[in-house]
Amino acid sequence: MKAILFRILIAILTIRKTSASAGDYSYEYQNCYHQCREFNCTGTGGVSIKESLVDYYGQTFLDKIFMWSCKDECQYGCMWRTVDFFQERNLKTPQFYGKWPFLRFLGFQEPASVLFSIGNLLAHVHLLRKFRAEVRPDSPCFKLWHLFTFVSVNGWIWSTVFHTRDFPVTEFLDYTSAYLIVLTTLYCFCMRMVHKMNTLFKGGLTLCFIAFYYGYFLYLSVGKFSYSFNMKTNIATGILSGLGWLTWCFLVRKHRPYYKLVLKFYCLLALSMVLEISDFPPIFWVFDAHALWHLSTIPIAFVLYRFLIEDCKALRKEDMNETSSHEKLI
Repeated sequence: MKAILFRILIAILTIRKTSASAGDYSYEYQNCYHQCREFNCTGTGGVSIKESLVDYYGQTFLDKIFMWSCKDECQYGCMWRTVDFFQERNLKTPQFYGKWPFLRFLGFQEPASVLFSIGNLLAHVHLLRKFRAEVRPDSPCFKLWHLFTFVSVNGWIWSTVFHTRDFPVTEFLDYTSAYLIVLTTLYCFCMRMVHKMNTLFKGGLTLCFIAFYYGYFLYLSVGKFSYSFNMKTNIATGILSGLGWLTWCFLVRKHRPYYKLVLKFYCLLALSMVLEISDFPPIFWVFDAHALWHLSTIPIAFVLYRFLIEDCKALRKEDMNETSSHEKLI
């Protein structure tokens, strides 16, 4: 087992992006980058590597903390030279290594996405405290939604780390943690629907989900990271979860008026996805579509947790009345 985990770790650490973009593929960038590395990162010409970097790029203490290397500084400096080159000729702003150019701030590679990822993390922590304050611990699905929050917090932690510094390992953990949130949403839906079933059945269902995620994780860990597979898996899982909740909304619309909350959540989530699939150069070189999508998911979480609170309260009330009534709602 240790040998398998070691091989997975090595595979993650050696993943490299191979797709080129217009910016990093251009002659202007390549010429600048190779000259920068030769002059600053090899020690030729009698230049001190450390002093040259600090003097030329003004590298701060935080830049060093977040491991901006000589190579990274050359990429960053040449990126902006190339952007200026394109704009002076009225050409479209190019991407570099599949990303838009972002202004670095306090060592953060994508400062807006970092800020909004932290905002999502804090929102989930706050909403869990609100959930615990309003829902009794003996309510059905009480622990289930704790699991959802913990998985969400983990996902936003790795989102923060990845947008702080884009390394192969931080990218991998961000993508796999994000998918874990999507898969956990589907898992929570299934467990909510079968919450009255026996422990053996629910345990078997849980093992199926764990086995599926384990296979997904292993598949992406070995060899070249498959962006298309990851995207398709996320979309398919998200659609299953969404269709499940929408079907539930239709079936319970007459006796669970709070169904409108989860319906509102999925409508808002669908609208927010317009930002996620959009693609435009960052506004002020800071706010791109992906960062704005992270911002939009913060208020949407409040709608979801309002539904979770109301649902848990309703389920507990039904459990208390079950001895005097044989009617069981969905």
